[in-house]
Amino acid sequence: MNSLLSISPARDAVADAADVLPHVIRNLPVIVISPHNQCNCRCVMCDIWRIREPEEITQAELQKHLASFRELGVRWVVFSGGEPQMNSQLPQLAQMLRSVNIRVTILTAGLLLESQADMIAASVDDVIVSLDGPPEIHNRIRRVPKAYERLAAGVRQLRQARGGMIIRGRCTVQKENHCNLCATVAVAKEIGLDSISFLAADLTSSAFNRPLGWDEDRQHKVAIDAAEVEDLHAEIERLITEHSDDLSSGFVVETAGKLRNLVHHFRAYLGQVPAVAPRCNAPWVSAVIGADGEVRPCFFHPPLGNIRNQALPEILNGPRALRFRANLDIASDPICRRCVCSLHIPNATG
Repeated sequence: MNSLLSISPARDAVADAADVLPHVIRNLPVIVISPHNQCNCRCVMCDIWRIREPEEITQAELQKHLASFRELGVRWVVFSGGEPQMNSQLPQLAQMLRSVNIRVTILTAGLLLESQADMIAASVDDVIVSLDGPPEIHNRIRRVPKAYERLAAGVRQLRQARGGMIIRGRCTVQKENHCNLCATVAVAKEIGLDSISFLAADLTSSAFNRPLGWDEDRQHKVAIDAAEVEDLHAEIERLITEHSDDLSSGFVVETAGKLRNLVHHFRAYLGQVPAVAPRCNAPWVSAVIGADGEVRPCFFHPPLGNIRNQALPEILNGPRALRFRANLDIASDPICRRCVCSLHIPNATG
């Protein structure tokens, strides 16, 4: 807090300190790490594949921050993308975290699962694969030959390597697949996934290698139009009705209400209804670390610092981060109101 107090006159500093004190992070349950900045898919809804200069988190780099992870009480690290399996030291990164009782999840497109199945089975706790629909639709979205077939083969190989491993699916809802959500549930069962979840495609943020955002033409290639949103509504209601057992068992992760929020998200994008921010406390309970070392409060807000220059607690409780959280009103913030990927962990602060 001393650095915060030194940047303002005394009276203002005291007021600032009082304002930000409730926003000091002492416990950070979740960290999302992008071990590699590139991807081996060419997905229509993401521009990460356009990155040409590779960067990755190294074993030596992570080792420097392991004490900070323990200090912050980190319990779960999610390796996200780019494609985490492209990191040359992935098993060492995962084993380092697991050695201090941190759960490790990998979120992958699955193209490398078959060839790396033994390593993944031995290195991480559980896996989330991206599944965007039945084979033809998944391949069209991923824009990689036989992407679905490689994913399915990878899941089978992973099951052989470690039969009881939890392997979940995640589907990004967009123009190409909005009428195929029930079929996606069926395919998830067919390839042996333990569950499937759905989230809306991000259309407006600067995340995923889109520093200037997308223009309207590019957005419209992924967004659904006014007629298609009615089709999505019908598909969601069919999913809720025909797969009620899958919702109650948790095979479909979302509740009926959260599934209907997907329709609301696209209606808000079309200007039919007001945008509503999801329930979220991500900036207080998690952080996102990019392959370049940049630390963000979530995928969508600007960076707060870089682990190549500072320790993680110094970044999270530095002046910029404290003021960000103190001033963030999720209900009214325009980035939060368009969010597609919220996180809420009850009673996780303090």
